[in-house]
Amino acid sequence: MQRELEVAIEAARTGGAIVRKYYKGEYQVHEKAPDNPLTVADTEADAAIKRVCLGAFPEDGWLSEETRDSPDRLTRKRVWIVDPLDGTKEFIRGGDDYTVNIGLISGGSPVLGAVFAPARGLTFAGLVGEGAWLEDGDGRRPIRTRERGSEIAAVASKSHFNQPTADYLAEAVGECDYVGIGSSLKFCIVAEGKADIYPRLAPTSEWDTAAAHAVLLAAGGQVDGPDGQPLRYGKHAFLNRGFVATAGWKAPLIGPFLEPFSGGGDLSEGV
Repeated sequence: MQRELEVAIEAARTGGAIVRKYYKGEYQVHEKAPDNPLTVADTEADAAIKRVCLGAFPEDGWLSEETRDSPDRLTRKRVWIVDPLDGTKEFIRGGDDYTVNIGLISGGSPVLGAVFAPARGLTFAGLVGEGAWLEDGDGRRPIRTRERGSEIAAVASKSHFNQPTADYLAEAVGECDYVGIGSSLKFCIVAEGKADIYPRLAPTSEWDTAAAHAVLLAAGGQVDGPDGQPLRYGKHAFLNRGFVATAGWKAPLIGPFLEPFSGGGDLSEGV
């Protein structure tokens, strides 16, 4: 899988270079749906990333936030799952908590991922079973989750922190500090040993999680769905109802804290 990982990193940085070109610049913002913005950075990066990934592995499936979904992906053993600009709202505001996410799924489970944060100059990457690393201005170094201590530090969504998340942290996890971070960087903070838990008690899409999920697994962590089983991929509607990511320990179930899901689509645990 080393070749696949290098392609993922190349794709993330290719997309990141395009996104960076528009950062704090002038461009039109469209609304795909209420409270769901889209920019030219999203669409241009998506096209470039697809060329890199499927150019190298044309037999693989494809799922991206900015590409019309095809059920053909459900017939493929391996699927590239991509978010060309995770944290579009943060990007539009001029913040630096946005990422480019490239994940590869095999048999419903993450096998590798690359997360590039263009504004911060950070690349997180991991190959499940082989390890994870971070590359910044000081070079490349291995990263690993930390041992659970008596004091728990949490990361949570900057834009989507809700009452069920607050209740879960207070009642199930116990007293802990938390910090709000945008995009998939929350997974990466746990992966590099700077936090212990990231609960998400609201729906996400598979492209929001796949790449950083792989990085966290490679670093020694785990990600479980509402029923306490490993979060899976390959769902028809590509939705995750909720999950909890930790540094490698079994977290309390989030299922009892979830609000009823009012949206449509298949929220099963995947293939």
